[in-house]
Amino acid sequence: MIDAAILPVQRAALAPPARWLAARGVGADAITIAGFGVGLLALPALAAGWYLLALGLIGLNRLADGLDGAVARASGQASDRGAFLDIALDFVFYALVPLGFALADPAQNALPAAVLIAGFVGTGSSFLAFAAVAARRGEASIRYPNKGIAYLGGLTEGFETIVFFVLICLFPQWFAPLAYAFAAACAVTTVTRWVAGWQAFSDTRG
Repeated sequence: MIDAAILPVQRAALAPPARWLAARGVGADAITIAGFGVGLLALPALAAGWYLLALGLIGLNRLADGLDGAVARASGQASDRGAFLDIALDFVFYALVPLGFALADPAQNALPAAVLIAGFVGTGSSFLAFAAVAARRGEASIRYPNKGIAYLGGLTEGFETIVFFVLICLFPQWFAPLAYAFAAACAVTTVTRWVAGWQAFSDTRG
């Protein structure tokens, strides 16, 4: 919901370390893959109930998710492959977090985790469907000009998802109600994206 507003601040904060990494030959794709590897480690940490460790790993994953694009811009190596890799790995990572909570306590967390993953599928599929059609029509996002694909915002974007992950790691006993609440917010995002796509692509072009 507020990603567009905080994007300039994020870009300014990440520019110095991105230039430092680019100057030393660190590639954006390597950061993306390394960040995903770190994020994968959050799954066993959550399953074991090591929530603060998991939170640290999630934070490192999100840091890498911001750094890879910044390094790509600093090195002049932004690519379609990088944009694809970034978004593809992100959606898998998002699903692994509720899966970790389900593994930690199946009796209490399995159903809310399943509902939350369904919410993520709704937001992810509507996001990617819009991006695919917009790309075929040669359209790009005005609010997110530096994104690798046409980016359609909503109530639950990257910032809100990070806040949610922080809350469930700090208060794992509240996972179920927080998961249901965030899944409901994801449903709102999905419906608004459906409406936006319906309106944006209602002409016969393409």
